[in-house]
Amino acid sequence: MFPTPIDRASPAVRAVYHIALPAALFLWLLPLIGVALTSVRTIEDLNRGNFWGWPSEIRFANYVDVFVDARMAQFILNSFLISIPAVAGAVALSCMAGFALAKYRFRGNLLLLVIFVAGNLVPFQVLMIPVRNLMVDTFGLYDTRSALILFHVAFQTGFCTLFMRNFIKQLPNDMLDAARIEGLSELRIFWSIVLPLVQPAIAAIAALTFTFVWNDYFWALVLVQSDDVRPLTAGLQSLRGMWLASWQLISAGSIIAAVPPVLMFFLMQRHFIAGLTAGSETD
Repeated sequence: MFPTPIDRASPAVRAVYHIALPAALFLWLLPLIGVALTSVRTIEDLNRGNFWGWPSEIRFANYVDVFVDARMAQFILNSFLISIPAVAGAVALSCMAGFALAKYRFRGNLLLLVIFVAGNLVPFQVLMIPVRNLMVDTFGLYDTRSALILFHVAFQTGFCTLFMRNFIKQLPNDMLDAARIEGLSELRIFWSIVLPLVQPAIAAIAALTFTFVWNDYFWALVLVQSDDVRPLTAGLQSLRGMWLASWQLISAGSIIAAVPPVLMFFLMQRHFIAGLTAGSETD
């Protein structure tokens, strides 16, 4: 098995592993620790250049001030109103497309799968001008939540379809054929048999897609401009004034923005891991 389990490695390798793992974990968490400490600093602490030392005063009131000085509640609501429909749309389309690509043989099946995969290989930055023009001139959805929802559904469906196709591919065909013999329609088979069996995969892609959409910053700047529809990631920039940036409030807002994806992962952790491991095989 590759990689070799650490308990089968030599004593020297295990010793290096036990030293390197905490060191790597600390380096990975160091920026998060810095943001967490900054979120409870005072502005005087930052002005004195105390960026990494222990705060001279712990000020949890920054988490209250971020709601007072910015429309944080509106930004959080916007993020949920964008993320939840985008996740639901991407998951629904990918389940149907994954089922068709996995269990039906038709001309162009492989080509269609390649198109889904190739869409994820295109750097999304090169789509900025075409997508913006599409939302402004064609759909008339610029500066609306619908613009972000529509884009995220379209962009995330490719990856989700590949994931669902590989997962559904492992379901035995005999089980579906037996359902057809019993007289079940294809829609009934999909709804009553396939979907219950792929719940771990649905949970996995829902958690991943929610994280991607919630943390999006680039398209939140490109497709919206007003605070009424701006999501949380882009809304934090309102705390940066022309002459002064309230880094303690930006850090507090960043910690608040990180809470929903983290909670979703822990709530769906069991299904998330099961979905990733069960769907890892490809034909």
